[in-house]
Amino acid sequence: MNTYDVIVIGAGASGLLAAGRAAGLGARVLVLEKMRSEGRKLLITGKGRCNITNDAAPSEFIKHVFPDGRFLRNAFSHFYAKDIIELLKEHGVESTLERGGRYFPASNKSLDVLRALLKWVKEQKVEIRCGQSVERIIAENGKVQGVESNKEVYNAPNVILATGGKSYPATGSTGDGYELAKSVGHTIIKPIPALVPLETSGDLAQRLQGLNLKNVKAVVWVDGKKAGDAFGEMLFTHFGLSGPIILTLSRIAVAALQNNSKVEFTIDLKPALDEQKLDNRLLRDLNEHGKKHLSNIFRNWLPASMIPVFIEDLKLDPDKMCHQVSSNERKQIRHMMKNLRFEVIKHRSFKEAIITAGGISTKEISPKTMESRLVKGLYFAGELIDLDAETGGYNLQIAWSTGWLAGSSCFTKEN
Repeated sequence: MNTYDVIVIGAGASGLLAAGRAAGLGARVLVLEKMRSEGRKLLITGKGRCNITNDAAPSEFIKHVFPDGRFLRNAFSHFYAKDIIELLKEHGVESTLERGGRYFPASNKSLDVLRALLKWVKEQKVEIRCGQSVERIIAENGKVQGVESNKEVYNAPNVILATGGKSYPATGSTGDGYELAKSVGHTIIKPIPALVPLETSGDLAQRLQGLNLKNVKAVVWVDGKKAGDAFGEMLFTHFGLSGPIILTLSRIAVAALQNNSKVEFTIDLKPALDEQKLDNRLLRDLNEHGKKHLSNIFRNWLPASMIPVFIEDLKLDPDKMCHQVSSNERKQIRHMMKNLRFEVIKHRSFKEAIITAGGISTKEISPKTMESRLVKGLYFAGELIDLDAETGGYNLQIAWSTGWLAGSSCFTKEN
């Protein structure tokens, strides 16, 4: 009774796609999920809205994937953004395109996406058993035989490992898949938090807590050398820095911190203006409002909550008349606007990381099938592979595409 064509470990985004696809090709499929319900992590993606995918062309998409997005070319050729959008539409979920090429469900509810996927896999007659923690992949002579879960053996010539990484462990992503893969000989690139907020020294970020900035440029410096930059939106928190551009650059910061390097961020509050143009603007405003207090003219330049921070840190007199501001004081204001500096001392934990970097080495996985190069009949999908991407729907598309390809491959080859 416990014999199947395909066993999928994990009922998240990649696991459901793999299961539905394999079953659609005629396979008898069992999904084993250790949590009490499916898609726990999917429900919290995009802050509960579910950033389904991104409309970037594959050639552009892979530039946003690390360490090597080219691994995904074949997976994308089989199943890409338009395909997941169409699949969801067929099961009642309309999608809307937002800035940055990001697709969300029109309802803004990730639950609708999960329900649509569960409806689809049910139509394909996939069997899902929740509360099933897989302890062992059974393999003999380099070939999968099945799995052991809750002390019970399930037989299958194909197993798809889709357990997720280590981020948001409360949803079930606790790194189990790495141990299962390692137990049958696979190499695990050390998993580290990615798309994760950063903690900074001092109290500058704390004093700006809650302030959300748009259209700013963040630069990350490693041991004094520029290591990356990003333009867009960011957030100050009680511990440091967060928001889209900080999360994007956090991969560089985390790797540098792991190497005990010095990591700093500078925020350019006026990226549209170079130093000279910004100086001209400051000088013009100071001259035009010469009889106003300096604290008042700052309102033309900065968000209200930033003004006392600038005045205090630059030791300015808020009641000084604008026409009395010296060229040196103007230079200090300009420099701080272009180089608001923070030293990063650590990153937040996997509990707050959106995705995991590291995982099963892609050198040991066939990009044409997602099958293990070491164990016949073993496939991988989703976050536990050593692939991670920037925010914007990229990571979920990796899950959809690798899941679909694994599901397609395991039941079209000769078993």
